Amino acid sequence: MKASLALVFCVFAGLAAAASQQQYTSKFDNVNVDEVLNNNRVLNNYLKCLMEKGPCTPEGRELKRLLPDALQSDCSKCTDVQRKNSEKVINFLRVQKPGEWKLLLDKYDPKGIYRAKHGAH
Repeated sequence: MKASLALVFCVFAGLAAAASQQQYTSKFDNVNVDEVLNNNRVLNNYLKCLMEKGPCTPEGRELKRLLPDALQSDCSKCTDVQRKNSEKVINFLRVQKPGEWKLLLDKYDPKGIYRAKHGAH
């Protein structure tokens, strides 16, 4: 279960390591992203954490802390797996959970800088 919870952590933006490192840690790269995306309870817990509407796991806290860095740096510290998983998560949220996706965009990109850059409307 802990491995599943860690998935969203790594897939949003591969944000599992301290921002000062050259690359985010790859320790969560083997987590099955599809498993987390298809588990509403786990996914919703992460979404609540990111929106400050619920408690965070340690992994969720780290994700919330590092998400702005990943956005600002265009995921330059992400591994290839993290980039691929991030795209998968973004596409899933855009299609399957558009309301939650909009809330995340509004919170983490209120000026629309990154969504304009990546066409993530």
